[in-house]
Amino acid sequence: QVQLLQSGGGLVQAGGSLTLSCTASGSTDIYTNMGWFRRAPGKEREYVAAISRWTSGITEYADFVKGRFTISYDNEKTTVTLLMNSLKPEDTAVYYCAASIAGTWSTADSYDYWGQGTQVTVSS
Repeated sequence: QVQLLQSGGGLVQAGGSLTLSCTASGSTDIYTNMGWFRRAPGKEREYVAAISRWTSGITEYADFVKGRFTISYDNEKTTVTLLMNSLKPEDTAVYYCAASIAGTWSTADSYDYWGQGTQVTVSS
């Protein structure tokens, strides 16, 4: 089992920045990548970004965050971080980190473990 504990988030004005972190504990050798998803009020959960935990240079982003968000992973700390710049009101959502043993990075069903979620609110 893997436990994911999220931190960060909060309220920020449009154009501002926030950082989300997610630390894994437990059987941390079993997952191969970590990702971030979000769910805005009244909307479906959507994929944000993912990163390989063994090759940190391999990352993937949803089109709507490319150039604004950066995902990184510290294997020693088993922590994935999402740096969010140039935030927009439409980025307001609950953000979830997740760890996957295998599968398509952008598909929520590929993820086996989930964090508790953290609220990000961007005011206009």
